[in-house]
Order: sequence, then structure tokens, then C-alpha cells
Amino acid sequence: MSHYTQYKDQILYWCKWLNEHGFFGTKLGSGGNVSCRIENEDTIAVTPSSLPYKDMVTDDICIVDYNQQVIEGKKPTMELSLHLAIYKERSDVNAVVHTHQMYASILSVMNIQKPIPALFDEIAFAIGHEVAFVPYALSGTPELAANVAATVTNKCKCYIIQNHGAIALGKDLQQACLHAEMLEKISMVYYHSLAARNEVHTLPEPILQLVQQLFGKG
Repeated sequence: MSHYTQYKDQILYWCKWLNEHGFFGTKLGSGGNVSCRIENEDTIAVTPSSLPYKDMVTDDICIVDYNQQVIEGKKPTMELSLHLAIYKERSDVNAVVHTHQMYASILSVMNIQKPIPALFDEIAFAIGHEVAFVPYALSGTPELAANVAATVTNKCKCYIIQNHGAIALGKDLQQACLHAEMLEKISMVYYHSLAARNEVHTLPEPILQLVQQLFGKG
């Protein structure tokens, strides 16, 4: 048994969970992708390319180094460079979940000119003071990876890629999936607030400043 098996098992478990709960946009497809760092190595475990989650097994999960060399598995996701860009930029992140969840995807195609503000204190203290938008670039390209790397420097834990989907980060896969859930809640609330044409009431400024201080940006 490979010493990577435990990481592959975790990836598979949380992929199945995300798929069952609709976070990949379709339950029969292969959209979205998931990864985690391998402890004490410059490698990650990451989902394969174009394999439906309903058919995925542990051995399908790929092990890839930071130079994109495949150590185990076959062909990794086309978004591999996106995942590696985050790990290289953010030493605090050990898991990346890229989803096509519904409400975050809706916001990704709306002409919103600034980040989504913090709306609830319990979510803000978990994911940060804002949900920033990553500028669009074609899926799987170096341009998209560069756009993601530049955006995640704000040290928050959730992002929306314009005309694409969402990214949730965490110290482990369970936390990253929890952050994806939190992102969907605030995306849904924000969308319905905009649809009702009501002004969105954000958290008080002292709370926002405290959140920014906790996330290392103030």
C-alpha cells in the first residue's frame, strides 16, 4: 500500500460528499476539482481529469509534485496549475476545493464591481472580511492560475472566479468543504438581497477591522 493512500482516501471521501450535495454543479459529471498537501513533501494529492465522481475510486487520485510531475495516478485535473499556484502563495493552506456551486456561480456571471462584503460575524471570522472575485481567464490556463495567485494574497479563504465557479481553502479538506458551505450561504443571501433591491447591511466597521487583523490584513 502506498504511503499516499490516506491522502487519496480523504480526497475521494470529500469529493463524494461535495458531489452528493451538489457542489460540483452536476451529479453525473466531473466538474470541479479537489486537492490537499502531502505532509513534509512538495507534493499534493489531486483529483484526476474528466472522470465522473460517481465512478471515482482511491487509485484514480493523482500524486503530483510542484513541478507538475505525476508520481502516482494518470492524468491530473486540467486545473492543476490553479491548485499549485495557491499552495505556493499560501503556506497556511493545506486543502483546495474548486466548485461550481449554484449561488456562487450565479454571482460569478453578474456584473459585480467589488468583493462581496462580510455579512455574518461567524462566517467572517472563518473565511475573512470579503469574498473577492478572480478575473476571468480560460480554464486550465497559466493566465487563470496567475489571476488566482494574485487574488489569494488577501489571506481570505473563499473566492469566486468570474464566469466560472468558486474556490474554498482550508487547513484540511473538512475545513475547506465547510468554507464552501459558508460561501454558498452568503452567496445565496447576497443574491436574494440584490434581487430584492435592498441595500445590503454589512458588519460594523470595528468588527471588520478585527477580522482583517486576524487574517493578517488591516
